[in-house]
Amino acid sequence: MTTHNTPLYLISALALAVSQGINAQEAETTQPEASQNKGLETIVVTGVPRRTTIMASSVSVSSVSLEQVQVSTPRSTAEAFRIIPGIRSESTGGEGNANIAVRGLPVASGGAKFLQLQEDGLPVLQYGDIAFGNADIFMRLDNTVQTVESIRGGSASTAASNAPGGIINFISKNGENESGSVATTVGLDFDSVRTDFEYGTYLTDSVRFHVGGFVRQGEGPRETGYTSNKGGQIKANLTKDFENGYVRLYYKHLDDKSVGYLPMPMYSNGDSVPGFDSQSDTPHSALFTKTVRLNGQNQISNGDIRDGMNPNVDSIGFEAVFDLDNDWRIENRFRKSSVSGNFNSVFPAEVGDASAMAASIGGAGATLSNANTGDAFNGDLAMRIHTFDVTMNDFDSIVNDFKLTKSFDDDTSLTFGYYASTQNIAMSWLWNSYVMELKGDNAALLNVTAADGTEFSENGLYAYGTPFWGNCCQRDYDTEYDTRAPYVAFSTKLGDLSIDASARYDSGEARGNYAGAVTSTVDMNRDGVISVPEQNVVGIDHANSSPVNYDWSYSSYSIGANYQIDPSLATFARISKGGRANADRLLFGKVRTDGSVADEDAIDEVNQFEFGVKKRFDSLSVFATAFYAETEEQNFEATSQKFFDREYEAKGIELESTYFMDAWDFRGNLTWTDAEIAKDALSPDVVGNTPRRQADLIYSLMARYSYEKGAAGLSFIGTTDAYAQDNNDLKFDGYTQVNGFVSYDLSENLSLALNVNNLFDTVGITEAEEGSVPANDIIRARTINGRTTSLTLKYAFN
Repeated sequence: MTTHNTPLYLISALALAVSQGINAQEAETTQPEASQNKGLETIVVTGVPRRTTIMASSVSVSSVSLEQVQVSTPRSTAEAFRIIPGIRSESTGGEGNANIAVRGLPVASGGAKFLQLQEDGLPVLQYGDIAFGNADIFMRLDNTVQTVESIRGGSASTAASNAPGGIINFISKNGENESGSVATTVGLDFDSVRTDFEYGTYLTDSVRFHVGGFVRQGEGPRETGYTSNKGGQIKANLTKDFENGYVRLYYKHLDDKSVGYLPMPMYSNGDSVPGFDSQSDTPHSALFTKTVRLNGQNQISNGDIRDGMNPNVDSIGFEAVFDLDNDWRIENRFRKSSVSGNFNSVFPAEVGDASAMAASIGGAGATLSNANTGDAFNGDLAMRIHTFDVTMNDFDSIVNDFKLTKSFDDDTSLTFGYYASTQNIAMSWLWNSYVMELKGDNAALLNVTAADGTEFSENGLYAYGTPFWGNCCQRDYDTEYDTRAPYVAFSTKLGDLSIDASARYDSGEARGNYAGAVTSTVDMNRDGVISVPEQNVVGIDHANSSPVNYDWSYSSYSIGANYQIDPSLATFARISKGGRANADRLLFGKVRTDGSVADEDAIDEVNQFEFGVKKRFDSLSVFATAFYAETEEQNFEATSQKFFDREYEAKGIELESTYFMDAWDFRGNLTWTDAEIAKDALSPDVVGNTPRRQADLIYSLMARYSYEKGAAGLSFIGTTDAYAQDNNDLKFDGYTQVNGFVSYDLSENLSLALNVNNLFDTVGITEAEEGSVPANDIIRARTINGRTTSLTLKYAFN
C-alpha cells in the first residue's frame, strides 16, 4: 500500500544500543580475571530513562557478547535466544518461524507477540507475530553483531510499542575497535558451507565504518534432497564523531533462502516412525519442489517449495546523538525498510491409513499410485499435505524514534520522546493439497485412482485449495498499520535509592482490505481437458473483498525503584502496565463488515509486578527476580483455524548468575514459571489449565575453560515437561540439549574451532498439533535437530 504522507518525527523512546555503553560487558568475556567483578557494573541503556549500571537499575537487563553466544553453538538466530534469562525460544522451525515467549506470557499461536526483536534500537517488524511473517525470519545473527542485549518485564512497556514483555536487541559493531575477520564454517555431518566476514576501522580521526555479512549454501541439518539454505546478508555503517556526539548511517541487505520446518510425523513419545527419522528427516523432498496455483490476482502461477523462508530486505537508516548546552541531550533514530519474500513449506494436515485417505478423496474403490514412477503404492501410511505457500508482497516499514533529555544534575533527568511507525502487511495465501508417502528420504507424491481408472489427482495434487480444512486458506490482504506514541520518563537518585517512572500513549490506525476464497473451474495445466482437481479451483474472491478501517489506543506506565544496600547488594521493585495492538490475525473473523474492530479485540493489555535482588561476591554474581503477570490474548491460529479470547496469569522466579575461577568461566540462568489460563470466552473448559508448551522450568548453563592456545566449553539447554495443547492431556518429556566446542590457535591470527550441536543426539519435542494421543500413536510435532558437527577456520586481523 501507499504509505501516508504524515511526517515521522522519531527519536529513541529507548536509546537502545549505544554501543559505547556495552564495551565493559565485552571485556568481561575476553578477560575474565580482570573483569569478574564488572558483570553488575555494566552500563545499560536499553529500557531505562538514563544510562546506569545493572547494579543501580530497577530493570531486568542482560548483555551477551557474540563470544558468549557462540559457546552455545547456535545453528539459527532463534537458538541464540535460548541463553537469555526468562526467554523460551522454540527454535525448531529452521532459520526463522520460531515461537518466542518471555516469563510465562503466552504463545497462543506463533511468533513473538509480546516480545519485540530489534536491530540497533529499532524494530525489525512492528508486529512480531505476523502470520507466516514472524520477525525472526527477517534477521540473521552473524559476526557483525557485537552484543545481544535484552530487557524482560514491565519496563519494556514504555520503552517500545507493542513490547510489554521485553525486547531483544542486536547491537552492531561500528568500527570503534579496529579489527576484522574472515571465517568459513563447514558441516562435517550435514551439508552446509558458510563464510562470515567483517571489518571496521577509522578512516580519519573522526570517521569510522564497519561492514560485514555472510554467504552460505547447503541442505541444512535435515535431509531435504536439495540445496535448501542459500543466500546471505551484508550490513554496513558509517559514523562521524563530533565533539559533542555522533551521526551514524547504516544499510542492510538480506536475501536468504532457508527451509522452514513444520510439524512432522513421529510417535507421541518422540520415537521415529519407520522410514522417517524425527531428528534428521523432513517431509521436504527433491521429488516435490514445484506447485501450480492461482496467485493473489487469480493468475496461474508457479510456487517453488525450495524458496522456503525467503526474506528480501533492504534497509537504510541513521541515528544521531548529541549533547547540547544547558544539559540537554537529543537522540534520533530512523529506518526505512523495503521488505518482501516468500514462505513456502509442506505441512502434514493428516497422517494415517493410506487406503482410508484415498477413499476420502475419491470415494469407494480408490487406490494410490506413485506419481513419479507409476508403480502401485503398497505402504500402509500416507500424509495429506497442505502447501503453506505464502507470498509476502509488501512488509515495508518506516520507523522513527526521537527523544529529548534534560539532566538537572548528576542524579536526575527528564525525557520526552515521540515514536512513529508505518507497517505494511500485504500477503497472499495460495495453498494446495497433495498426498505423499510417509517417508523421510525424498518421499514420492501419490496419485489417487479409482478402481475403474478414474483419476482423482494429478502428480500428487488432489485439490487446488484445502477442502480438508473447508478451503479456509486462500487469502489475500493489503493492510497498513500506523503507530504514534508520545512518551515521558523521569529518573532520580536519592542517596542509595534510585527511582524511575515512565508513561507512554500508543495510538494507531489500521486501513486496507482483505478477501477470502472463491471456487471456479480453471484449466490449470492448459491441456484443454478439465481434470477432477480442476473442476473446483480455489482463488481469491476480490469481488467481495472486505474493508479494514479502525483506530486503537492504549496507555502504558512503569514505575520502579532500586535500593543499593551496600556496594555488593541491591534490591529493586517494579509495577507496570503495557499493551499490544493486534494486527493481521484479527482478519477473517474479528473485523466487522464495516471494517471496525471491537476495542477489546484491538488491544491486549498486560499487567506486571517484579521484585529483584542483585548480589555480588568476589567471583560470583547473582541476579534473582520474582515476577507476576496478567495477560489478555486475542489471536488466530492458521493450522487449527481457531480464534483465542482469553486471559492468563503467570508467576515465577528468574535467576541469572556468573562465576569466574582462574581460567574457568561459568554462566547460567533458569526460570521457574507457574502459569494458568484464567479466563476463556470461547473454550471455558480449559480454564485453570496450564498454557500449552509452558514448562515449569527452563534453563541454560554454560562452562568455558580458556587455555594458552584457545578455549573449550559446554552448554546445557533444557526444559522440564510441558503439555502439547491447552487441554492438558498429551505431555512432552523434558530434555537437556548438550552442546560443545573447542578452539585452537594455529597462529597468532588463525584459529580452528570444532562445534557440536546436540552432542548426545537428544530427542526434544517443542510443539505438536495434537492435544491427545491418536489411535495410531502418530502425532505431528517439531523436535530439536539431531547431532550436527561443524568446523570453523577463522582469520582475525587488525
